[in-house]
Amino acid sequence: MSLNPKQVEELFAVLKVRFERNIERHPGINWEDIVDRLKANPEKLIALHYMEESGGEPDVLAYEQESDCYHFYDCSPESPKGRRSLCYDQEARIHRKKYPPESSALERATSWNASLLSEEQYHYLQQHGEFDLKTSSWIQTPESIRKLGGAIFGDRRFGRVFIYHNGADSYYSSRGFRLILKV
Repeated sequence: MSLNPKQVEELFAVLKVRFERNIERHPGINWEDIVDRLKANPEKLIALHYMEESGGEPDVLAYEQESDCYHFYDCSPESPKGRRSLCYDQEARIHRKKYPPESSALERATSWNASLLSEEQYHYLQQHGEFDLKTSSWIQTPESIRKLGGAIFGDRRFGRVFIYHNGADSYYSSRGFRLILKV
């Protein structure tokens, strides 16, 4: 897939408005530096397009100096609507006995060239607002848990962040997944 010039222009406009509206999320980060980086990496624009179109509301939350990368996180208040009702990964989806969903969180993230948030990244996101007050989001699951058939997800309830477990083949209308894209 490639984006046409109008799609690129519209995506930049949406991202810029969100960036300026939430300036407290990225102190010291210059919007024009991000634009330059994205123009030099059109495949990252495609990933941001998917993140935006599925309801993720991506915004920059960090700049990592060592790797010279900006980190876009999904900042939608709830787990993105366009990414719910999916089990954790392809293996779980394939082995589901009844009503397997069309895809999985990990398959979608991989196809969009983005990554599920790690547990640490999920906690970092929650320092920038209150997210997943009514929903929950699959997060990267350690292999030791996944080998046993489980997967982990997070949400915020009662004023704090919780990390839970579930069978990787489970899916719910209120559980989606959040992404990070490093540019």
